[in-house]
Amino acid sequence: MTAITVTLLGTGSPLPDPTRAGPSTLVKAGNTYLLIDCGRGVAMRLVGAGVPVPFIGTVLLTHLHSDHITDLNDIMTTRWIMSPEATPLIVYGPPGTQHVVDSLMEMLRLDHHYRTEHHEDLRNGPGLQVEVIEISPGDSFAVNDVMVFVHKTDHRPVTPTVGYRIEYGGASVVIAGDTVPCPELDVMCHRADIYVQSVIRPELVTQVAQMFPALGGRFTDILDYHSSVGQAAQTAARAGVRKLVLTHYVPAMQPGSEHEWRALAAAHFTGEIIVGPDLTAVDC
Repeated sequence: MTAITVTLLGTGSPLPDPTRAGPSTLVKAGNTYLLIDCGRGVAMRLVGAGVPVPFIGTVLLTHLHSDHITDLNDIMTTRWIMSPEATPLIVYGPPGTQHVVDSLMEMLRLDHHYRTEHHEDLRNGPGLQVEVIEISPGDSFAVNDVMVFVHKTDHRPVTPTVGYRIEYGGASVVIAGDTVPCPELDVMCHRADIYVQSVIRPELVTQVAQMFPALGGRFTDILDYHSSVGQAAQTAARAGVRKLVLTHYVPAMQPGSEHEWRALAAAHFTGEIIVGPDLTAVDC
């Protein structure tokens, strides 16, 4: 019996890709949906996964890099205008999340005015509501009957950053976000059923940097704050996880190259390794 399903809504990188949306992951635990990060195209990928946007009541943000939050405003507004009854969207995230949401609300102020002027039911309702809860490593909270544990990650110089361990029905899932290996990541992943990790391939990033020398430094700068495929696999092996799921591929995974990424991980981890396109789903 499946306790938790993880769907990779967006597996792309900050650079736009015609086949991959920005980083975002959906966790379904029982009847509860948790949306982790809101990259480019997340609302369309939710529909592709068969989940209408109003089904999303809780968003978890790992950090505030633009590629992980660029479509949070779309989730906020689409959920509001598509819901028959207005309820707050709950957004958990590290310190700074309240500032981000306040700024989005200001950006959407005119849109809010247009819609309430045009639609009587929206005008008579409470309006667009977003409740922010800023969290820190060591915190835990329940979303219905699903437990969420907050852990420190290492994406410096971006700070603070967090990952989430989600537990329900005896199953556990880790959404690590962008991080290099660190002791806190090992603790978060300990004996998890599914470990989802953003990954890079340094040798390919270096090749891209050589192709565009004027921007080369911007590409090579990312090598020191993301896990490589091999490092993610080593973390999975140390922590004794059952399934390793790779996502947020940098640079973009080319069609037909999935076996290369899988082989790099298999050199360090003997468990199940999942790589794939947007909307890849994994159960535990």
